[in-house]
Amino acid sequence: MGKNHKEDEIKQVAGFAASGAAAGMGVAALVGNMGLAGAFGAVAVGAAPVVAAGAVVGLAAFGIKKVFE
Repeated sequence: MGKNHKEDEIKQVAGFAASGAAAGMGVAALVGNMGLAGAFGAVAVGAAPVVAAGAVVGLAAFGIKKVFE
């Protein structure tokens, strides 16, 4: 029972991370090329960091879900 529960939880974590990454990919596709400008100049931001941020947000959502369980 314990091992099966852990496997289910791993699948849930992977699902939340994949969903967040997919959402990040959607945002990157919707917004297009982005940049970050400041006193240091400007830097282009591609899709990869946005997808990674989406995965992090998905994992944070899983953590919040676990808090309320």
